[in-house]
Amino acid sequence: MKKIILLECPTNLGLIKSPTIDEPGVKRLPDWMRFHHFHTLLAPKETHRLEAFPFAMHLDPITQVRNAEHIIQYAEQQSNSMVQHLHKDSFVLVLGGDCSVLIGSALALKKKGTFGLFFLDGHTDYTIPELSQTHGAAGMDLAIACGYGHEKLTNIQQLSPYLKEEHVYCVGNREYDDDYEKPILESNVHYYPLYKLRKETVPTVVHHFLSIVDQEELDGFFIHLDVDVLHDTIMPAVDCRQEDGLTYDELHEIVTTLVQHKRCFGLEITILDPDLDPDGVYTKAFINNIMSCLQYINESEKSSY
Repeated sequence: MKKIILLECPTNLGLIKSPTIDEPGVKRLPDWMRFHHFHTLLAPKETHRLEAFPFAMHLDPITQVRNAEHIIQYAEQQSNSMVQHLHKDSFVLVLGGDCSVLIGSALALKKKGTFGLFFLDGHTDYTIPELSQTHGAAGMDLAIACGYGHEKLTNIQQLSPYLKEEHVYCVGNREYDDDYEKPILESNVHYYPLYKLRKETVPTVVHHFLSIVDQEELDGFFIHLDVDVLHDTIMPAVDCRQEDGLTYDELHEIVTTLVQHKRCFGLEITILDPDLDPDGVYTKAFINNIMSCLQYINESEKSSY
């Protein structure tokens, strides 16, 4: 029986302010989820919180990534907190915050062994500062985790790469732009933008990922869930909206299959911005749907994988 460990990581250092908003509200996500009874429904064995550095827009002159120093420090603290709970009898749920929390998660995974990642996101997050319009780490997190970028971020504690590209599935992107997609297409990441996922079918893609986990005898895998992977009509409370996206039925099919696998060590949730959902309508629907997936965490002995 896996015990659930909840780690709150309310950071927004990977994002930038907008012309109308001085500070992204995603840092309030853990408290917002608690307010809407997520913590009660999840009933974690332990809950930990890692307070974040104050929001800033500092452009690091070495990496050309905003807030790089504090993001690195936060990733180290996060990995130290996570690593003690990453084992086969636990399920770690990281509640961001923005997508830069992946850096800390990936660092923790590397400390424990060789892990895979099922990356669910409406963007690839696989770029470098030279190609970024914002220089925000939340748009580069997967690249950093795979060792693509400045070594100051990609080689924390001399552990680069935190994840091997061939052990990563990037699923759900719908920013279809040749220049934007070029870096990930030139990598060894298994890339399934939304249209390709639907063409190949969800069961096929998930099965292929789990086959790699088993055949490569990975120590385990982790799930990244940026809620902007969801359809815009059911999750508009994100910083970068786009048309289309996964339905909740598709999300359920993906996540329930993954969490039932005995080598699934956890999941992180990012980007839902309470300021963009003041009535909590979309948050409550998300909680209901993600809980319907997480109830399968301890069903691994019934899984066919």
